Amino acid sequence: MIEHPRAEELVEAVASWIESLRPSLPPRDAFLARVAANALATVGRELAQGPAADQATQARLVALLGHEGDLASLNADLCDRLETGEMGVHTPGLLATLKANIIDQIAIDQPNYVSQPGG
Repeated sequence: MIEHPRAEELVEAVASWIESLRPSLPPRDAFLARVAANALATVGRELAQGPAADQATQARLVALLGHEGDLASLNADLCDRLETGEMGVHTPGLLATLKANIIDQIAIDQPNYVSQPGG
């Protein structure tokens, strides 16, 4: 049986190849190569971690909003409730839900981000 490389593996391989070329490039091209490699690394993390992060976000929103739905409709409902003032900073569970959702997204977008004490 032939097993094809997974998307995450392909993205990682291309990013590594770009990084291997970068030292020999002129400064502007080296910078653009770093940007490209970083973008590919973000895509790789999104492929690897995104589905679990989305599932966790959906579960948190179901618990917060009190009804089932897909992630897009739950997000839309949350936005509507925030916009109308039905929910706000004093809504039980809101800030914890938003913080957890943001932490999951930061792990994908900026994995080297270090939270400040008490953050």
